[in-house]
Amino acid sequence: MNTAALLKKYNVAAPRYTSYPTVPYWDTENFSANGWLGSVANTYLSYKNEGISLYIHLPFCESLCTYCGCNTRITKNHSVEVPYILAVLAEWGMYVDALREKPKLKELHLGGGTPTFFSAENLELLINGILENAILAPDAELSFEAHPANTTTGHLTTLYKLGFRRLSLGIQDFDPKVQFLINRFQTPEQVALITTQAREIGYTSVNFDLIYGLPGQSIRGLTDTIKEVIAMQPDRIAFYSYAHVPWLKPGQRHYTEKDIPIGDEKFALYHSGRQLLDGAGYKDVGMDHFALTTDSLFQAMTEQQLHRNFMGYTSQHTHLLIGLGVSSISDCWTAFAQNPKTVEAYLDKMNLGTLPVEKGHFLTDEDLEVRKHILNIMCKENTVYKEGIPESVYGRLLPLLHDKLICVTEKEIRITARGKSFLRNVCMAFDEKLWLKQPKTQLFSSSI
Repeated sequence: MNTAALLKKYNVAAPRYTSYPTVPYWDTENFSANGWLGSVANTYLSYKNEGISLYIHLPFCESLCTYCGCNTRITKNHSVEVPYILAVLAEWGMYVDALREKPKLKELHLGGGTPTFFSAENLELLINGILENAILAPDAELSFEAHPANTTTGHLTTLYKLGFRRLSLGIQDFDPKVQFLINRFQTPEQVALITTQAREIGYTSVNFDLIYGLPGQSIRGLTDTIKEVIAMQPDRIAFYSYAHVPWLKPGQRHYTEKDIPIGDEKFALYHSGRQLLDGAGYKDVGMDHFALTTDSLFQAMTEQQLHRNFMGYTSQHTHLLIGLGVSSISDCWTAFAQNPKTVEAYLDKMNLGTLPVEKGHFLTDEDLEVRKHILNIMCKENTVYKEGIPESVYGRLLPLLHDKLICVTEKEIRITARGKSFLRNVCMAFDEKLWLKQPKTQLFSSSI
């Protein structure tokens, strides 16, 4: 079966597996905030020497990018910045109290929304407040997401002085037709300027986000975009499939299904994009990610140290990830917790002095076992069952084995070169909760 036929066959709704169980399958009824804090403290005591990861969600944007699936709040009112920062710092204080000491910080990421919606001065207020209650590890990785159209030299220099060395720019596509439909505007010149400034200041890793399958996108337009990107030589590139979920994100109704490339047209976008990146020396890293061989993400993969969590792929492996701010998800390895999804609900809980977790899940022994194999496939492209592959899992793997996407022995499952584009499909074979209870409505985006 050729590549196009495989892409068509396996283009099914599938989780992205930033966690297992996936959020729709959490057992929220048996979750409690007190139990969650107890799990956090236990994990911290068990792994305190490795340090912790911290994700801070900054939801505000001045305009809505209609393709976006993130949790955002659209406003031009910048007076929201300081109250939100103070709430985040108060939440951080609750976790530090639960840990009973200042933790070692191994990784910190600012996501959004648009972190550069906040002024450089207010971002400094936020980070200084975090670091007052943490010990920054010598090899800590600090990174932030930025909009090319509003990132200033002040943002870059201020965050660099605070320890940030990695920058991620949301590009998506440079084609003016696509930018109009998705309401996201930035020019190659703006992106090149920020990239150059960042490197001159001292940033050691620059990531660009690109999306295939956007409304109005064409092979020619995407090819031109990727050629512009390659000329700027970002250290990493995330090449994501557009997730069309208008039932969750009404902004995607700005265009119609007729504008969106599907089927063979979308597969061609994906295939041509991958070929261009491969030809420019970018190497596959896990799912949707490409990196130069000099980047730490590629090096982590070659050293079998690649990790995946709610922030995506990372070269830092920690068992405790704390998410701060609206909609953030935390992971203490044996449990997950998510904050309220609206700014008002989040701030209401903070004003009451209550830990702002809204729902969560305590992992069972079976959950932990399944999670281990999914993480192995996502990060190492193989996994081993000590007692042999369970019959149920093996049965689900047979179509993938027949199509030569995996190699299987009595105990091991390994991804083939052909199968690297189908990691989500392979992981579905392990997902016991998905097979026990098939969704009656569409919960996940298409895998390709």
